[in-house]
Amino acid sequence: MLNINEIIETVSMFEQENLDVRTVTMGISLLDCADSDIEKSCQKVYDKILKKAGNLVKTVNEIECEYGIPIINKRISVTPISMLVAASGGDPVLYAKTLQKAADKTGVNFIGGFSALVHKGFSAGDRELIKAIPRALAETSNICASVNIGSTKSGINMDAVKLMGEVVKESAELTKGNNCIGPAKLVVLCNAPEDNPFMAGAFHGVGEPDCVIHVGVSGPGVVQSAIKKHPDADFGQLAEVIKRTAFKITRMGQLVGSVASSRLGVPFGIVDLSLAPTPAVGDSVARILEEMGLEQCGIHGTTAALAMLNDAVKKGGVMASSSVGGLSGAFIPVSEDAGMIEAARNGTLTIQKLEAMTAVCSVGLDMIVLPGKTPAHVISAIIADEAAIGMVNTKTTAVRVIPAIGKDVGEELEFGGLLGSGPVMDIDLSKSSKSFIDRGGRIPAPMQSLKN
Repeated sequence: MLNINEIIETVSMFEQENLDVRTVTMGISLLDCADSDIEKSCQKVYDKILKKAGNLVKTVNEIECEYGIPIINKRISVTPISMLVAASGGDPVLYAKTLQKAADKTGVNFIGGFSALVHKGFSAGDRELIKAIPRALAETSNICASVNIGSTKSGINMDAVKLMGEVVKESAELTKGNNCIGPAKLVVLCNAPEDNPFMAGAFHGVGEPDCVIHVGVSGPGVVQSAIKKHPDADFGQLAEVIKRTAFKITRMGQLVGSVASSRLGVPFGIVDLSLAPTPAVGDSVARILEEMGLEQCGIHGTTAALAMLNDAVKKGGVMASSSVGGLSGAFIPVSEDAGMIEAARNGTLTIQKLEAMTAVCSVGLDMIVLPGKTPAHVISAIIADEAAIGMVNTKTTAVRVIPAIGKDVGEELEFGGLLGSGPVMDIDLSKSSKSFIDRGGRIPAPMQSLKN
């Protein structure tokens, strides 16, 4: 039974601590939309999305009003489109435009799944889709793309790594008139999960049901507030505080997912209990770390603090839901976190420190603005480093970097909304890794892959 104090506490979380359900994401399989005629395939895609998700936004809005729970985004993830391209051939951008048409009709914020899975090599449709990503992102507004280039089981596809550096750079060039927004909707992953509700890495995995509802919750402000109430706690006690808080946050996500599943007649998938920040004051993962005693995020001790936070969030959330999945932990997207923006501006938070932090967070190098002159091979090398961390540590890692065309270190790139803004961060371009990237081939899977 809930008591009055718990009810008051929950209301306070919504009103004062920025607690929200960040996204309700409907995953839709498009495997039955494959056709040798690309126009017929696109029509099947559009019809199926409308059939499954036509009432998604309306239903979620009703739940939001009925329960008083802020639900920020309504999204769709679909089967990696490269699989449809393999059957139909033709210009993959036609699929992107079809997805955009479906997004407009359903009213969702984003559709993820303009994706390819190439961690062990390229199959039919993969190269065509990857090369079409810059145009697809430039010619649509609500479509997200992702490419999985490595895994613990398969190693790292270095040919794909090289190609993705070029794709990120081209995407920035094609959208330079719109604050280089293209790469902000593109993520390169290692060990990509099939049930991730968060963009830009969301796609509907082939092992998922025909249609499913996933929920992503977020509450950095709630966790910060909880820590603030225990200024003298040691780290063992602090971990317990975070676990209890994550439990409460996750229960809310479980409720929303269960209700949405029932009303839409779709199976409930997972709750992703990630702490996803926004540029809003009081909604920052960096501020949580600083509340633990760091003067500013990025100084020595930051990685240890983040590791403890990530672990405690997972432990608390697992006890609160019948099915925790996705990424689940703490996100560190620079441009989307007010505390990290500030730390990056004054130089306390560097790309080198961020890379170290990705070994213990839930994603990777996320929403980092690079100088516009950064060569494609440098972006590829950044992707390779991050994939190596994920591969060896058996965890998801990702790279979402934005070359700010025409801008240099110290200048700003403004995206607006949840994507925020970010300073162009300094990066060492004095030496080259081009010969390393040009080798190609595949970095073999590590010993950790031999678990059978």
